[in-house]
Amino acid sequence: MMWDMGSDPLSQKCKLTKTVVINLIRYSKILEKNPREIVLLKSLPCHWGRCLFCDYIDDNEEDDHYINKVNKEVLKNVTGEFKQLEVINSASVFQLPKESLEEIKNVAYSKGIERLYFESHYHYKDRLDEIRDYFKGIDIIFKCGIESFDHDFRNNYLNKGVHFDDYKEVAKHFESICLLVGIKGQTREMIARDIEILEKHFKYGCINIYVENTSPVKRDEELINWFRDNYSYLEEYDNIEILWNNTDFGVGGDANENQNK
Repeated sequence: MMWDMGSDPLSQKCKLTKTVVINLIRYSKILEKNPREIVLLKSLPCHWGRCLFCDYIDDNEEDDHYINKVNKEVLKNVTGEFKQLEVINSASVFQLPKESLEEIKNVAYSKGIERLYFESHYHYKDRLDEIRDYFKGIDIIFKCGIESFDHDFRNNYLNKGVHFDDYKEVAKHFESICLLVGIKGQTREMIARDIEILEKHFKYGCINIYVENTSPVKRDEELINWFRDNYSYLEEYDNIEILWNNTDFGVGGDANENQNK
């Protein structure tokens, strides 16, 4: 291992305040498009942790032992039946402790996983090969949350902390991007441009329709209805996924509520 995620100076900027503990669903299978298994793992604090719209980081922990314990149990569910595994966590792959990464590696090799999907903040664009080298022999797809290619909206409102001059800079490092649609203050013109860039310049994409959470960011129903009327055709594309609800991949919901249905 060439790096130590726990000592990442950016990670030290984020201190957590826990309010509500939810028993999240952490393993599922995506069956309809690009079939794969998916796990929602715990991680160390997000190195950025300041996105205005995000309360996902409430799942962060600072206790490596507890993180590894949870993740080991979650990874026991992986069967390898689709030869593909997506690993998401409430930060970047670089915030997963070394022991958790070792467990992912062991499971991937033992179950015959041929492709792994990881999340990474744009800040780590020059370190992606560290992960590729660590999982040598397995195809790695990095998903990067760009949210919007409109600089002002992305950084001055959403506070994403992702800075680049041109979408081509993103495409040099990431095959797959995530876009966010349906926020008050977003415009049809912004979305149209975002979708055009995704379709023409990226191999894969995930479009997240915004669902209100504990953040101050509000959902724009009119804008979402417009998007549905004009861009539902993207659901027919093999390389683009639309999450109309943030739990559409089967993870992230309250396991207790799911059991009571």
